Amino acid sequence: MTRKLVAAIACRNQGSRLYGKPIQNLDVESGIRILDNIVDCLGTIDCIDEIVLGISDGVENEVFKRIADEKGLRYVVGDEIDVLGRLVDCGKLAGATDIFRVTSESPFLYFEEVEQYWSKYCEDDADALFMDDVIDGCGFEFISLKALESSHQNGESRHRSELCTLYIREHHSDYKIIKVAPPGKLNRKDLRLTVDNPEDLTVCRIVYGVFKEQAPRIPVGTVVDFLDANPELITMTAPFVEAGYATMYRWGEHG
Repeated sequence: MTRKLVAAIACRNQGSRLYGKPIQNLDVESGIRILDNIVDCLGTIDCIDEIVLGISDGVENEVFKRIADEKGLRYVVGDEIDVLGRLVDCGKLAGATDIFRVTSESPFLYFEEVEQYWSKYCEDDADALFMDDVIDGCGFEFISLKALESSHQNGESRHRSELCTLYIREHHSDYKIIKVAPPGKLNRKDLRLTVDNPEDLTVCRIVYGVFKEQAPRIPVGTVVDFLDANPELITMTAPFVEAGYATMYRWGEHG
């Protein structure tokens, strides 16, 4: 079977701690937004056939349609809460067999092993591949569109949320799942590279400013070395680390 891998990015501007996270500037001077670096990085990964934005309803999210048009991307518009449904619709629009999932507020993807794990995922004919235990904001997931559709059909409202793989994780015996680990250097529960708070944005802007000549492919390992050499930046986001990791990966006993 010919596979088509589509990177589906759920986008919305609502946020209780920081409004408009995906469109915050990483580089204020040049107007490089978080979402720009994500999309541009994904565009360098050969196994990703298309990038589609899954945009939330609401006039405040119209900006994402303009960004999609700027970048020549297709998009769908759907329910704000039902993030899972938007990802499914992204896949259907693009004729995907599989979805590559990253979040819209995490500018620094661990991109180096994406192609290798796509090959493994296909060879094993898996339903999902999860990279857990990576720095918050740097990981990725492969999920078959069929698995996402069954999650949406059989799950409850809590599954049709930003916790898009929760149903699969809770019913893991019903799916063929591959769990992979990042290099040990990237298993750092004291670090986060996702933007949910003003302090996160400050750190990511500093990181981008130092490494922007390598953008959009800024190696996360290099960022880790930089943060370790500048511990005041780690201290800045330390209050948010525990809560972030507590909600990232939930495995249930069902199935």
